[in-house]
Amino acid sequence: MELEAIPGVGAKTAASLRELDDPVATVESGDVAAIARAPGVNEARAARIARGAIRRRHGDDGRVLATDRARELYREAIDLLRERTVTDYAAKRLETFYPSASASRIAEAQSFAAAAADRDPDPAVREALADCAPLSDPPTVRVRDRCLATADAETLARAEAEVPELSVETVEDARDVSELGRSYASVIVLDESFAGLDVEGDVSVRPDALEAPAETVPERLLAFFAENRDRLEAAAAVHEAAAAAGDPVSGGGPPVALDRLRDALSRLDDDGTIAGDAELDRLTAAVDDLDAAVSTAASVADDRLREAIRERDVTIEGTDFLSLVEQGARVDSLLDRELADEYDAAVDAAREHLADALRLEPEEAELAERVFGGDPSFPVDHDESAVSRLRTELSAARDRRAAKLKADLASDLGDLRQPVKELVRDALELDVELAVARFARDFDCTLPEVVEPAGDDDGGEAPPAGFRIEGGRSPLLDVDFPDVEPVDYGVSGATLLSGVNSGGKTSTLDLVALVVVLAQMGMPVPAESATVERFEEIHYYAKSQGTLDAGAFEATLRDFGDLVDGADGRLVLVDELESITEPGASAKIIAGILEALDDQDATAVFVSHLAREIRAAADFEVAVDGIEAAGLVDGELRVNRSPKKGHLARSTPELIVEKLADDRGGEFYGDLLEKF
Repeated sequence: MELEAIPGVGAKTAASLRELDDPVATVESGDVAAIARAPGVNEARAARIARGAIRRRHGDDGRVLATDRARELYREAIDLLRERTVTDYAAKRLETFYPSASASRIAEAQSFAAAAADRDPDPAVREALADCAPLSDPPTVRVRDRCLATADAETLARAEAEVPELSVETVEDARDVSELGRSYASVIVLDESFAGLDVEGDVSVRPDALEAPAETVPERLLAFFAENRDRLEAAAAVHEAAAAAGDPVSGGGPPVALDRLRDALSRLDDDGTIAGDAELDRLTAAVDDLDAAVSTAASVADDRLREAIRERDVTIEGTDFLSLVEQGARVDSLLDRELADEYDAAVDAAREHLADALRLEPEEAELAERVFGGDPSFPVDHDESAVSRLRTELSAARDRRAAKLKADLASDLGDLRQPVKELVRDALELDVELAVARFARDFDCTLPEVVEPAGDDDGGEAPPAGFRIEGGRSPLLDVDFPDVEPVDYGVSGATLLSGVNSGGKTSTLDLVALVVVLAQMGMPVPAESATVERFEEIHYYAKSQGTLDAGAFEATLRDFGDLVDGADGRLVLVDELESITEPGASAKIIAGILEALDDQDATAVFVSHLAREIRAAADFEVAVDGIEAAGLVDGELRVNRSPKKGHLARSTPELIVEKLADDRGGEFYGDLLEKF
């Protein structure tokens, strides 16, 4: 698949996506977090890219949401789902679900939703999800003690691009390699021509080093796991909580053994270095504490020697005294002659302290012995070159130990990188599923039946399938959901919906639109049952705020002219179109629109208070449904919320006149009532 073929992906975005390991597979997976790892692509943009890829895969080029109000209903539906997520990832991932005109996409989404709705949204799992987040790429780690070397310009360029963590040096011969061996703890030569090279230092010839980055620069893999430690532990906790709740994330268990993962992470420090190895800790501390330990050891020797001098009576002959004065108070010869044993004991104490303080091994202690000794002196002196030699040996041992441990740990973690990606992705996807499950439970949802438009298989002779909703309750109303009265309503063809003011006509339109939008998203709908035609477009026109001026009125008519021009497969919902102009003209206009929609076999519901006038002006038998009022009780309207088929509902004024006629009687109220 060409990335540029995805709707909304231009050349610049495609170039960013190609920075991903497997851009096509990543984009097609719908994994918003993985797509967002492309340079310059945030999660919101990643969701749009994933949605575009889904559209292309299903040949879904249509735009189901054809009006502003239809798009508003979709946003409200998405928000209801997003409110039930825990992670930012899940909130963005839900954006990849959209009302589709593609049967295959709807079926695919319904399959996901059906499995999700069976999930148990356990509170412990929700709590564990709170710390879950997508994996992130760590900053590039610079490794100073190792380098790559090559004599080939192309290899040099490739190495610099593929292994930015290491310096890449140019060499021409063995002498150049030997010099690098003295400057770096280890050197990796990339050219086969240097095979058999024998130079001093840790130098290896590995032409395949660039193909094995985990061996060449294990710090890269370790940095990845160190950067994502908390995310991995959080994902592991999600899997464990879900399993404990009896609803595991996946049937086969986590894609990685969690004990093995935690053991590996315990050997890794937060900065990507090795943790928990006593020998490495010893060597690291020895290098860090060497200067301080040497200074303290010298003080130990000085204290021992000072105490010995205090306890001894030393006789100084005249010639010795004269020599001390002439030599500026040098005491080497005096110490050598009078306090040789005490001096040796003081030096031994310094050596022992240095070895103990640094916890040196026997072979290291032998090097430490050279730090103190030589000609007697007070204060006791140390050999700086011996200290430097000891530091070099300890540093080399530390680096060798660290390199081995890094390589071993990278080897252990190498085959876990893909499984831990799946571990985190599955945990995050679980949040998406649980959001759908909570939505379905909170609003007593069911998975609707989405049917093909009538006529697709029989030459178009049958009327449109339309929609049928049983026990539908809108979660968009400003009341507690348990208090929402259920509505039964179905329409096939062009229909007028009549009813009293505040009787629920607009709420019914909202419910119809919401159910159809959710159904074509592949999501559960808030109803006991529902059957919905797979509409190509949803046109929902909200109630106009006041009469339109001539220009706006003309624009509105043009919109409806475009609408009725080929309205097959469309759902049209219109709320009180008569408010755009004078009632007499409105009735004629609505009648004409309904005639055109009826000719196109579209499904349409027009809410109107002019049902009688529209029906009189129409050239066909307009279906009229009514939300019937049961009457006024203590000044409050009592309404049967489910529209009654084939019934012209009474208006609020008629109900009031009827009540007055019943309560007060008299010719006046009786005459008024007869006019209705």
